[in-house]
Amino acid sequence: MRFKIGTSSWAAPLLCAWFALTVPHIGSAQEPLRVLTTVGMIADVARNVAGDCAEVQALMGSGSDPHLYRASASDVNRLARAELIFYVHPALEARLAEVLRDMRGRVPTVGLVDAAYAREELLDDPDEPGAVDPHLWMDTSRWARIIPVISDAVIEQRPACASDIRARAEAYTSQLAALHDWVTSAIGSIPEDRRMLVTAHDAFEYFGEAYGMEASEAIEGISTESEASIGDIRAVARFVVENQIPAVFVETTINPRTIEALVAEVRSKGHDVRIGGELFSDAMGRQGTVEGTYIGMIRHNTMTITEALGGEVPPWPNALSDWAHAWGLAPSP
Repeated sequence: MRFKIGTSSWAAPLLCAWFALTVPHIGSAQEPLRVLTTVGMIADVARNVAGDCAEVQALMGSGSDPHLYRASASDVNRLARAELIFYVHPALEARLAEVLRDMRGRVPTVGLVDAAYAREELLDDPDEPGAVDPHLWMDTSRWARIIPVISDAVIEQRPACASDIRARAEAYTSQLAALHDWVTSAIGSIPEDRRMLVTAHDAFEYFGEAYGMEASEAIEGISTESEASIGDIRAVARFVVENQIPAVFVETTINPRTIEALVAEVRSKGHDVRIGGELFSDAMGRQGTVEGTYIGMIRHNTMTITEALGGEVPPWPNALSDWAHAWGLAPSP
């Protein structure tokens, strides 16, 4: 995917029109900070870190594909009224890039990947050397590095909340560390020759690197802007057959027809493969559900992959027992 600034002719006039009509109310130090994030994975971290000191909303909901998402007039209005904006990276929110860039002169706007990482620490897009793979939330230890960026940005706007935010940030960092260890144990229980992850689009490279997947393949690349070809499906089908992979996975933001075509192609070659379940990749589950939280999203993906590929889900960590209790879950998933 190529990111180019300035290619959208409508964005700047639309912003100017809304800025002329809209004068955002600047909140006082006692009011919750109005925080707007692009994706839910950021919003959930921000809610956990900021607590009552911020009112956090996500621009995109469950099932939204951030690679393809365009800002509507109401989205621009929401962005203009925010007091703090967080996004991942232009490699993810490609069609919002110009709008986010233009917001920086009006609202504090933070690209979390660039704020938390040096370029050499990030994985490349395998289809476009030099381009960034933005799916860092698939590795909980990497995603935890956005916590201090978020906490510092909120504290700058609400300094009276500093003590509470720092304590919450420390507690949430510990939760993600426990989650990381649990995912490592779960994926490590899969027989080594089955630790191969096949998905509709290439969002799991960080997951594979962090948790010991021997290989991963995807029909579509890092971005979902181009549709998969018959050649792409056949190439991945050969990989599945050659490695006798028992299950492949479909993502909630991707049309299932791509994976269904892959399954049909594999079966035509004499290998019985099944869809092992649905994974959350570029969006979490519905708000108000377990999977609508970052921890719940990773928990669901890990359980689905582990069980489909022949591993054993380990007991849920004690460090996350309060989280499980809050969602009415048994101590062990």
